[in-house]
Amino acid sequence: MGKRVLVVDDSVFVCEEIKYLLADTEYEVVGHAKNGAEAYKMYEKLRPDVVTMDILMPGLTGLETSELILGKWKDAKIAIVSSLAYDETLEEAAALGIHHFIYKPFEKEDIIEALDSLTQGVDA
Repeated sequence: MGKRVLVVDDSVFVCEEIKYLLADTEYEVVGHAKNGAEAYKMYEKLRPDVVTMDILMPGLTGLETSELILGKWKDAKIAIVSSLAYDETLEEAAALGIHHFIYKPFEKEDIIEALDSLTQGVDA
């Protein structure tokens, strides 16, 4: 069984693109949440190995959602996937313990590198 990925992004296109790029890898997209509330519930249910988290979504932002998830599951592994590369956003993410940022538009290598770094030591 591969490493399980939860994609949190209000764009179905981004989710499908990540699924496509991960298709022949050890990573499997096991869920897609379109907002923070959905992401929290899906994380609780699925307990994925890693989460890709958009920043701007309806309702809770990706950083707010990450804070909720990390507040309950300290071992959660989250990579921010966004075109928002402002220093303030990076600092807020780092303050939460998130140090992996995948910039949109992304390439397969960008995603794999971040997921590999986050999941080192997680058995597939």
